[in-house]
Amino acid sequence: MERLTDRRVLITGAASGIGRATALRLLAEGARVVAADVAEDGLKETLALADQAGTADRLTTKSVDIADESSVDVVVTAAVTELGGLDALVNAAAILRGAHTHDCSLELWNRVITVNLTGTFLMTRAALPALLETGRGVVVNFSSTSAFFAHPFMAAYSASKGGIASFTHGLALEYSKQGLRAVNVVPGGISSGITNNIGSLVPEDVDWNLFSKLTAAIGNGLPGPENVAGVVAMLISDDGAFITGTEIRIDGGAHQ
Repeated sequence: MERLTDRRVLITGAASGIGRATALRLLAEGARVVAADVAEDGLKETLALADQAGTADRLTTKSVDIADESSVDVVVTAAVTELGGLDALVNAAAILRGAHTHDCSLELWNRVITVNLTGTFLMTRAALPALLETGRGVVVNFSSTSAFFAHPFMAAYSASKGGIASFTHGLALEYSKQGLRAVNVVPGGISSGITNNIGSLVPEDVDWNLFSKLTAAIGNGLPGPENVAGVVAMLISDDGAFITGTEIRIDGGAHQ
């Protein structure tokens, strides 16, 4: 299936996890992709996997710090030049840092908000002129089930993802008459770099019973990031042409 032939896509967080899986899926469906991340070694691995799949000729990797305005402007300009325009932006990059809320430092709070929420804003703002020029631009942002359901020890992360959800709704309406679509993908309980290392990201005295409902609906381990990547591919394609200003939750039914 090549629903994305010649679609020009910029994706952040492409050095690992869901971002990498999404970049590889978009390539498999015919897209031309600029994969961006702060982790250059991870981007090399993504490129190697694309090479194994025979799609590396349509992939370019770029180093970016989405929390830095100048870095964002440079990489978006380079991506638009490389691709000759832009049809879709996928904001998959994020960090998670956990703490008891009463122990959460301002530094931790600001870092998570800056990377996740402000980074999503900066990437989107920089990409908007090129996306609007196509008349069919798509922005896929990554919120989280933590934005809508109780996730303990994640005050900053949950707040950042809630902000992304609201930002996406406003974006979808503001530019609807110019053909732009904006959608929130809302993963929960997906195997990724964040979830696989959750033990090191929350307080040492964490009460794991508080997390029981998050995985209650998943019988045999967490699904892989490819389960999210396929949804992103659909949203960018013409199959998603009537989807905007909404959320698509991918959590195996854990938050019913």
